Amino acid sequence: ASLIHLWPRAVRVQAARNQNHFLHPGPTHGVLVKGDPGVAVSGIWHHQIRMSLRAAAALISTALVATLNLMSAPLHYPATSKSNVVDTYHGVRVEDPYRWLEDDNASATQDWVKRQNEVTFGYLQDIPQREGIRKRMAQIFNFERFGVPSKQGNRYFFSRNDGLQNQSVWYTTPRLDAEPTVLLDPNKLSTDGTVAIGRLEPSEDGSKVAYQFSKSGSDWQEIRIRDVASGQELPDRLEWVKFSGISWAKDGSGFYYSRYDAPKPGAALTAVNEFQKVYFHTVGMAQATDRLVY
Repeated sequence: ASLIHLWPRAVRVQAARNQNHFLHPGPTHGVLVKGDPGVAVSGIWHHQIRMSLRAAAALISTALVATLNLMSAPLHYPATSKSNVVDTYHGVRVEDPYRWLEDDNASATQDWVKRQNEVTFGYLQDIPQREGIRKRMAQIFNFERFGVPSKQGNRYFFSRNDGLQNQSVWYTTPRLDAEPTVLLDPNKLSTDGTVAIGRLEPSEDGSKVAYQFSKSGSDWQEIRIRDVASGQELPDRLEWVKFSGISWAKDGSGFYYSRYDAPKPGAALTAVNEFQKVYFHTVGMAQATDRLVY
């Protein structure tokens, strides 16, 4: 019965009005009475309130019990083997029993990751509130948003997301009052929406755009060029780009960018990146012919 006082006062006032009840102003924090103040509380109305509150309390209690049971259930993590790797630095022995996990291409490492994920997602999928949280987050993120527009030549360029798209779509238009056309839709570059545009730079006259994209969240990026008028991709493919800008030449013949030397096979995600270089790429030419600037 004490749960009735947890209801917001405004809700109780409105409920009373709807049932021709009045709130008795007193130490009872707004007891619902029928007719004039001082008349006995309606047994039917209080019964309905108690039944509603008991149902709500039961639902909350069920969710809490399910969550507590889930939290108290022991997690059985897969065993992680140790090696006998020991390094000596300046006479000090340093053990490194988990170094074998640094080889992300090894079958043993991939199997370890797979078993760890099974434990993790097996726990997460049983959380009762997870679906409710997912739906609420989807509601919060579901709103139209735009990137900052820019103008090159006689064209405007901007990005737009309709709400729940994995990646924002790039548009172009000759006038602000004209219907924009799709220039580049990253969501169509992969089936799972994990190809992201890192940078898109139009040429000075707005006839071409060079853009960087990455896959699956990697820092490695590729640069490609698209003709704005036709929307067609040019054959240029620039690889091993990371932490780079794109600076077009005034005449649109090419642009400056930075890249690293190609890593050894299998070492793209593990090798240290050193000695970044600045190149000039001429549109229509192979990357191997790019001019080293610095």
